[in-house]
Amino acid sequence: MKYVIKKLLSCAITLLIVALLVFVAFSIIPGDPALSRLGTSATESSLAALREQMGLNRPLPVRFVEWLLAALKGDFGTSYSYNIPVSSMIMSKIPITVTMMIMSLFFMLIISIPLGVYASYKEGTWIDRVIQIINQVIMAVPPFFSGILITLIFGVTFRFFRVGGFVAPGVDMGRFLSYMIFPSLSIALPKSAMILNLLYGSLNSEKTKDYIRTAYSRGNSSKAVFFGHMLKNAAMPVITFLGMVIADMIAGSIIIEQVFGIPGLGRILLTSIQNRDYPVVEAIIVMIAAVVLVSNLLVDFLYRLVDPRVEKK
Repeated sequence: MKYVIKKLLSCAITLLIVALLVFVAFSIIPGDPALSRLGTSATESSLAALREQMGLNRPLPVRFVEWLLAALKGDFGTSYSYNIPVSSMIMSKIPITVTMMIMSLFFMLIISIPLGVYASYKEGTWIDRVIQIINQVIMAVPPFFSGILITLIFGVTFRFFRVGGFVAPGVDMGRFLSYMIFPSLSIALPKSAMILNLLYGSLNSEKTKDYIRTAYSRGNSSKAVFFGHMLKNAAMPVITFLGMVIADMIAGSIIIEQVFGIPGLGRILLTSIQNRDYPVVEAIIVMIAAVVLVSNLLVDFLYRLVDPRVEKK
C-alpha cells in the first residue's frame, strides 16, 4: 500500500511540474494572444480591453493558481479562438483519439508478440530470417511515412477506404471504426517492429541461462521449456519498454491525424499552437502528460504482478 501511495504521489507531483512548465512557457514566449484574436488592425484600446478580459494583465503566479484550481474541477478556461469552453472542445475529440490509440495498441500487440515468439522459436530457419528482414524494413520507416504508404496502397490503389473520408462515430460507428483501422496500423507497425525486436533478443538471451539447461535436464520438451519457463522471463524487458512505446505512440498519433485528416486531439493541438490558443494547448499537453504517467504507472504495476520477486520499496 505504501508503494502505491508513493507512486501516486510521485505522479501527482510530476504532473504539477509539467502543468507549471507548460503554463509558464506559453506565458513568456513571444506573441500576443489578444493581437492574434483581433488582428493587426486592432486599436490599442481594444487590445488593452481584451487583455484585461482574458486575464493577461494579472501576475503570472496568480493566473497559474487560478488556472490550476479551475483545472482540478475540470474547467480549463475558454478557447481564445472559438470562445467556447476548452473542456467541451476536448471532450468532443477524446473518443476519436482514444479509439485510435486503443486500436493501435491492439494491433501492436497482436503483431509483435506472436511474430517475435515464433521467430525466436524458429531461430536460424528461413522463417526467422524472413521475419527479421521485414521487421528491419518496417522499423526504419517513420510513422508519418508509413501513413502515406498505407494511404497510397490501401486508399488510392485498392480503395479499401476513401482518402479523407473520415466519418464521425456519432454518424456511423461501423464506418468510423473501419476508417480508423488504417491510421491505427500506421502508428502500430513501427512500434510492433520495435517490440518484436526486443522480445526476439530477450528470448534468445534467455536460452543460454542456467535455469533453461536445468529445465531440459529434467526431461521437459523444447515447447514446454520455451512456453513454460522462458517466455515469462523474456517478457519482462518488453513490459518495461511498454510505457515508453505508449508515449511514442501518442506523439505519432498527432502526425497521423494530419495525414489521414482525422479531427482528433492532435489536429486541435497543432491548430491551437498556430492560433496561439494557449488554454487549449495547455489543457491537451497536460492531459497527454497525465495519460503517459498513468500508462507508466500501470506498466510498473503489471511488471510487479508478473514478477512478484521485484522488491516493493
